[in-house]
Amino acid sequence: MTVEGYDPRAFPPFAVTVDLAVFTVRDGRLHVLLIERGTEPYQGAWALPGGFVLPRESAEQAARRELAEETGLSESTVAGLHLEQLRTYSDPGRDPRMRVVSVAYTALLPDLPEPRGGGDAAHACWKAHGGPQRLAFDHERILADAHERVGAKLEYTGLATAFCPAEFTLGELRQVYETVWGVELDRPNFRRKVLTTPGFVEAVEGGARLTGGRGKPAALYRAGPANALHPPLLRPEGRHST
Repeated sequence: MTVEGYDPRAFPPFAVTVDLAVFTVRDGRLHVLLIERGTEPYQGAWALPGGFVLPRESAEQAARRELAEETGLSESTVAGLHLEQLRTYSDPGRDPRMRVVSVAYTALLPDLPEPRGGGDAAHACWKAHGGPQRLAFDHERILADAHERVGAKLEYTGLATAFCPAEFTLGELRQVYETVWGVELDRPNFRRKVLTTPGFVEAVEGGARLTGGRGKPAALYRAGPANALHPPLLRPEGRHST
């Protein structure tokens, strides 16, 4: 269908891409999924997974496709991920090839095996967030924005459980908050807040796990049905994701 009086050639062409900031917790630290670029521009530099949106796919479809292609994660794994649109990045000079507008997504997931590079990626791996590596394009800004978004959403949603296995201890859940927020939390106070927030977690009947030391096994929980936390689990005053 054509629209009378409309000439698409009157506007300069530009491309649309997707970029993904994918976080997990490994060995008590927040990690982000990065790829080593196999082509120019920025060949050999670290970057977020992503790529161009094809003519007949949505931005979210492109995000899932690129994530599978550039990391080697299975299609079933990628299909089950919760991707959340972060924001759009449209600075005219953000890509040296041409005018490129990027729709960024963020995703959270429990610890997974090491990915393998594919597509335009020479290598893919989990890197500790805040490490010394410099990122290509404006990906450092995207990553910082995504980290702040995740830290904020931990306050008023049950998002922290997305970093945990299906059944987890309150200690494992607390570690997620401490890792993302970069602060040590009071254990009894954290436990009280979690267990008195309706729908945040549910006890696993008869479930327990040894966590080291000589104490009794820790009780197991699973994510509850609540989408929003009332009251919110606020960060210590003045602390934000860094």
